[in-house]
Amino acid sequence: MSKWLSGLVLLWTIAAQAQYPQRPIQLIVPWGAGGGTDATARILASLMEKELGQPVNVVNRTGGSGVVGHQAIASAAPDGYTLGMITVEISMMHWMGITSLKPADYTALALVNADPAGLSVRSDSPYRSVKELLAAVRENPGRLKASGTGQGGIWHLALVGLLRDQGIAPSALRWVPAQGAAPSLMELVSGGVDVVACSLPEARALIDAGKVRPLVVMDANPPALYPDVPTLKKEIGSDWKVPAFRVVGGPLGLPSGVQQRLGTALRNAHASKEFRDFMAQRGFNVSWADAAETARMMAAIDADMGVLMKAVGLAR
Repeated sequence: MSKWLSGLVLLWTIAAQAQYPQRPIQLIVPWGAGGGTDATARILASLMEKELGQPVNVVNRTGGSGVVGHQAIASAAPDGYTLGMITVEISMMHWMGITSLKPADYTALALVNADPAGLSVRSDSPYRSVKELLAAVRENPGRLKASGTGQGGIWHLALVGLLRDQGIAPSALRWVPAQGAAPSLMELVSGGVDVVACSLPEARALIDAGKVRPLVVMDANPPALYPDVPTLKKEIGSDWKVPAFRVVGGPLGLPSGVQQRLGTALRNAHASKEFRDFMAQRGFNVSWADAAETARMMAAIDADMGVLMKAVGLAR
């Protein structure tokens, strides 16, 4: 290619990026309509439309425990017209051998939400604090039962990490797999398990009804939804945390100009009163990190997940 032609291509590329976007954008959600990730995507899409001047259409691509949608994001043309909501499962699925996709296979644009794990017990539970609960697990290994999600799910691994952090074998607190937080919480209320690990927004209805009592949140800060719930740091001096994150990103190779345009649009949407009110109504955390910080966070959580999955025999 001649220098003249190379220069022309470069100018055309710069001009195209400067005018981005020129047509509708697709925002892929790897999970079903009506869930937390879908709801977060839809409010962001509506606000991004105002920033970008083009429609942002949410498309649910479900299947394969999140693999189908995440693959669609990673395989898209790197032109900024196909983006997606990348969730914490991307740091877990490849360790389980169900996909080769990893956080490094995406261009991270921004972290928009991260809900930490909490531990909740029945309202009549004898355990009034996480200290008391962990003491009982130590003294009676294998007697107490916990739930919150499937084997190897994010809340299972959050609890495994806490036990390891405190020098307790993960097998000391028996895990009862379930199809998500809702059935786990019903099992807790009925007496089938002793503790549930899940985000506090997921337990909100039963907490507010007085049937479930949150003991602790695995985060550095008290939860906005229940500011009186203590953190692990305050209760036992632990810094352990694993958030269920939601990241807006795209395939590798997004042009820098497109990244900057999208980053600005996302920051403005995220900072808006409309977005913050929407998230507060649902009890979701409002978390923000720019592209570089988000990429580092995803890589760190990916490494943590590998350690935990190997510890409980789930890594392949």
